[in-house]
Amino acid sequence: MLDKNVAALLNQQVNKEFYSAYLYLDFSNYYYDQGLEGFGNWYKVQAQEERDHAMLFIQYLQNNGERVVLDAIEKPNVAMTSPKTVLEEGLKHENYVTSLIHAIYDAAYSCKDFRTMQFLDWFVKEQGEEETNADNLIKKYSLFGEDPRSLYMLDSELGSRVYTAPSLVL
Repeated sequence: MLDKNVAALLNQQVNKEFYSAYLYLDFSNYYYDQGLEGFGNWYKVQAQEERDHAMLFIQYLQNNGERVVLDAIEKPNVAMTSPKTVLEEGLKHENYVTSLIHAIYDAAYSCKDFRTMQFLDWFVKEQGEEETNADNLIKKYSLFGEDPRSLYMLDSELGSRVYTAPSLVL
């Protein structure tokens, strides 16, 4: 059985991951509306990843005999004033998710829940990759986004991204 606090935090994370998927779908729709289909694709893939992250947390809770509680998903309320601000909001959100994962890890550590810590190791690594990817997108946009031809090439590059399901064994 999981510690009550750890189980509650894991349950909250399920809903946070679904919110992340919802947020990234909102970002995707923004980019499609702007005619930046590659950026839209990139965030659509991000949304798929976040949905699968939620499903991994659900499976972990179920594997440990815990009841999964789904809450309402809050409507994203992010000011999308330019393509760059959306990228910056994406990085800010990834930093926030990292802090949530660290809080769960800390709670698991405090009660010596090594199994949960091992489960979370993958997410710690994943968040490092997510933050790097978000930061790299901002850097690329800062370098190339103001030039229409370069923006077209960057958008084309992002359009080639395909979804790959996570390979985490529970």
